[in-house]
Amino acid sequence: MSRPRASRTIENVIRRLGFVHVAGVDEVGRGCLAGPVVAAAVVLQPGTYVAGIADSKVLSPDERERLFDPIVKACVSWAVAMLDAAEIDRINIHRASLSAMHQAVSALAPLPGFVLVDGFRIPDLTMPQRNIIGGDRRSTAIAAASILAKVTRDRLMVDLHGRDPRYGFDRHKGYATRDHLDAVAKFGYSDVHRRSFRPPSLFDTVHTEES
Repeated sequence: MSRPRASRTIENVIRRLGFVHVAGVDEVGRGCLAGPVVAAAVVLQPGTYVAGIADSKVLSPDERERLFDPIVKACVSWAVAMLDAAEIDRINIHRASLSAMHQAVSALAPLPGFVLVDGFRIPDLTMPQRNIIGGDRRSTAIAAASILAKVTRDRLMVDLHGRDPRYGFDRHKGYATRDHLDAVAKFGYSDVHRRSFRPPSLFDTVHTEES
């Protein structure tokens, strides 16, 4: 079965309306028990093509790592923002995800004229936006943002594993896999675990790691 490949059709339509810089935005880590939520914003150079850009979830870890530097080199600008577990617990994961995406867009220089967002509308942006359901499969800019966000977060979780290897963050990246739940049952929550993510069925349900 062929892998779905994102296209620039939507970005090109927006550019023909007169918007020079069109950003794609996506986030990763919403469903994790530990670690931050990470968002990336990307403005790709219109004339530069990077083969293989697709929704980060359909790519292997090696493919995402391979694409990271070519995507960065193909950008007019890019930025990553994250909110840690304590902030997620304070304001809830949905608001934290929106805040991270807002921060990533605001960090772009130059600021984009138009923003394409995977799934949600970002409150209080100063420029027009369009939320696209399944945007990481449909828009190259959003797919590129999903890859940068995912690689950034995975690298951070590997670093956190080096500081505290009890939980196996290098393997599951903070998602609720069986070995992660077993480690939480044995050691309790660490400083990077989200205290608000404690449903009664936590240890009865195992969520597979997001690819």
